[in-house]
Amino acid sequence: MRIVGCKRTIIARIGAALGFVCGVMGLLGALTNHTWKLGPEGWFEGGILLALISMFALLDGTFSFQRDRAARP
Repeated sequence: MRIVGCKRTIIARIGAALGFVCGVMGLLGALTNHTWKLGPEGWFEGGILLALISMFALLDGTFSFQRDRAARP
């Protein structure tokens, strides 16, 4: 049995978790007025971008899995 989209789903879930962690770090850094090389805004925006890319990868994996499932007799 071939599972299409499983690898993309796992990668997307890991990316979403990392994006959430980056976003929380940026938010906490901004609230406590810490200065970092990237800056709190950079961490927060990077986390948002990573989470969005992960969501697109998750949707792509879901659609490819459904397409493969519908193509089977």
